[in-house]
Amino acid sequence: MNILLFNATELDQHQFLTLTNERRHEHLCKVIKPALGDTVRVGQVNGMVGTGTLVEHNEQFSKLAIQFTAQAPAPLPLKLLLAVPRPKMLRRIVQTCATLGVAEIKLINSAKVEKSYWQTPFLQAQQLHDNLCLGMEQGGLTHLPTVSCAKLFKPFVEDQLNDWAGNSQRLVAHPRHAQAAPAASLNSTTLAIGPEGGFTDYEVDKLAAQGFTSISLGARILRVETAIPVAIAQLMKL
Repeated sequence: MNILLFNATELDQHQFLTLTNERRHEHLCKVIKPALGDTVRVGQVNGMVGTGTLVEHNEQFSKLAIQFTAQAPAPLPLKLLLAVPRPKMLRRIVQTCATLGVAEIKLINSAKVEKSYWQTPFLQAQQLHDNLCLGMEQGGLTHLPTVSCAKLFKPFVEDQLNDWAGNSQRLVAHPRHAQAAPAASLNSTTLAIGPEGGFTDYEVDKLAAQGFTSISLGARILRVETAIPVAIAQLMKL
């Protein structure tokens, strides 16, 4: 935990944050092990960062005086269109995206996505929120990425993708007939990444019809969980 995150509703009128018997309090007690008067780095979800001074602390609860000192790092101007990965990978991928500052994630169906993937508990709202927060804590960020789902590929791509992508450069990580990835920038970007085995040619053609250009991430064949940070590092100025 490189930043202690909290929601605005958790602060009382005097800017105190109280943590009772839950994960963040346990982390303070067992990992950080602060003394009274010590400060920890804190951030309000979708808000500012600052310091929390420990004014009360025991095995049952911790109370911190919160002081905001700076704006949090802005999210990347990046939307990720991602074919739903294997459930055991989804949790790590969501955390990685939050750590790197992805602004929005749209989970989409694909011919190579098994129907059972949509039933994983990791897609439940609370599970997604918890894993996003774990990623944000690692990165020291406060922006909570927006995650939504499109369970039907063709209707979403044909009817909604253009509006969702907006005025951004549109790229799909697809090795066949691909261009080299553009230089890293902070240009608004929508990046599509397929499932293990990649999007089908039909799906790539549908994306191309919406203005997506195929790019290569190099000669190596990467797992989805590896391709995502590689692509973000290549395309975005981190």
